[in-house]
Amino acid sequence: MTSTTTEPETTSVERHCPRLGAVVRRVALSLVIACVIPATLFYVCFRAYGVWTAIIVALCWSYGAIAWRALTGRRTSGLLLLTALLITARTVISLAAGSTFLYFLQPIISDAVVGTAFLASLATARPMVARLAGDFYPMDDELHLRPRIQRLFRNLTVLWAGLCLVKAGLTLWLLQSTSLETFVLVKSVSALSINMLAAGATIGLAVLVARKEGLLPGAPALASA
Repeated sequence: MTSTTTEPETTSVERHCPRLGAVVRRVALSLVIACVIPATLFYVCFRAYGVWTAIIVALCWSYGAIAWRALTGRRTSGLLLLTALLITARTVISLAAGSTFLYFLQPIISDAVVGTAFLASLATARPMVARLAGDFYPMDDELHLRPRIQRLFRNLTVLWAGLCLVKAGLTLWLLQSTSLETFVLVKSVSALSINMLAAGATIGLAVLVARKEGLLPGAPALASA
């Protein structure tokens, strides 16, 4: 006589339940690599060696981080790729024109373009945040199609679009009204602070929805509204 044991079937929800701490660490690490470290390196090098050295060092960090993740078999986040692309464009245009002013003007234009792109993506089936979500949480088609998840992605896309557009306006005012040294310092601190606060709000909203959907360990799923 042989006895068989039946294992409980693994549901889609169970396959998508990384712990909250793991998700927060992933988001924090992505922000540190893509935003905090290059901004810090830029300011330190700017104060010590001048603006052109700071520009090159920030660019080298971004591509070094991409290369390191590729060599170690790790996924490169969309945020890091986007940051590297924007820094590359800023550096090439500034070097070609021989103008550091253009280097600081371009992030303003980039923020305006990115904010507009986020808003435009709301007209598609997958708004911009939905396309980046896989960097921070395991996603599949079943999760993407849940009504609460879709509303979350749309709301967060609006949040980040507004953030980029407001930041573009404030940075333009700062560039025109302060010295270069003051601009670099204030922009470095304020940009990091704003991004961290926005990331915290994003995590908070995502956690609320994840708990309702039963996507966190121990959280019961509620009926989709």
